[in-house]
Amino acid sequence: MPLYDFRCRTCGETFEVRRSMSEASAPVACPAGHTDTVKLMPLVAVGGRATGSDPAPAAGGGGCCGGACGCG
Repeated sequence: MPLYDFRCRTCGETFEVRRSMSEASAPVACPAGHTDTVKLMPLVAVGGRATGSDPAPAAGGGGCCGGACGCG
């Protein structure tokens, strides 16, 4: 069974719950018993390698001096 991350809006605690996919969005109380919780979006890491002889160019990170503000 998959693990799902939840955060309690009352106390701010983040916790995991193991449950079936069919129950993924069902309400759940935090370990302290608060019922105002929200399911967090899962983080997915995607990686790989560029194919060919030339490496892919580095992308700007945005923000100041990352190319987005036009200062660099």
